[in-house]
Amino acid sequence: MVLKMSDDLINRATSQLAARLTRNNGYLARQEISSLLENLKADKRRLEPFGFKVYSQADEDGVIETIMDRLQLGAGVFCEIGVENGLECNSLYLIHKGWKGVWVEGGARHVNFISEKFGSLIPGKLEVAHQMVTADNINTIMNSSRILGDGIDFLSIDIDGNDIYLLDALASRPKVICIEYNAKFPAHLSKRQIYDPNRHWQGTDYMGASLKSITEVAGAKGYQLVGTNLVGSNAFFVRRDLAADLFCEDCSPEYLYNPPRYWLIFDHYSQIGHRADFGPYADLL
Repeated sequence: MVLKMSDDLINRATSQLAARLTRNNGYLARQEISSLLENLKADKRRLEPFGFKVYSQADEDGVIETIMDRLQLGAGVFCEIGVENGLECNSLYLIHKGWKGVWVEGGARHVNFISEKFGSLIPGKLEVAHQMVTADNINTIMNSSRILGDGIDFLSIDIDGNDIYLLDALASRPKVICIEYNAKFPAHLSKRQIYDPNRHWQGTDYMGASLKSITEVAGAKGYQLVGTNLVGSNAFFVRRDLAADLFCEDCSPEYLYNPPRYWLIFDHYSQIGHRADFGPYADLL
């Protein structure tokens, strides 16, 4: 006799199996993270053990907080280029901590969403610039901001391609910079895409620049590499005149590089807590 399952039973069984696989992947991801961090803790100045997620894609929120604590920077001013809808970025947690700043986003749909969702912050604590940022207009955009008039404490760049060219063209001197790197390329290799102001990421590994290449550009502008995040997506730089002995003695890409571990985003960080949202908070009115 052949037993036939109804579509409802099949769908229910499939959902239960998917849930179990998600939980299992989460357990394995947390074990992997714990093992990786245990090996890194031997150097007390490494940043990865302090990483955590509030609104960032992975562990960037905790790394940024640790850098600011070491520099003794309180509530400051940020500029983040490439935030999409603002609910997963590197500066929303800073807003909750009393910072103010500018989001620059090229997508009209995202900007409309931000204007509605974050209206309680605009314009006192948050400015939103609807611009496709290029090496030719980055300084004009930043100079036109009221909030950025007194300088920038933290700059985040994530546009999936021309990031290194924005950094190279940057005229201002933020205290701390977070910038995406392409971890496909090992730490000793200097690689970057050819500049194209109209570039849009196609979802492939042809994107951005290697950690070595970005470190070379940042170094020429007076910045020291102080770390990368555990999933191998973002690099962190501090102005040399501020870094002192607060970070790893070996600041080479070879020492601070993390390879691409993007699966940890999907198997762990994206599963933390409820779906991200924002609304008016009493202390932010």
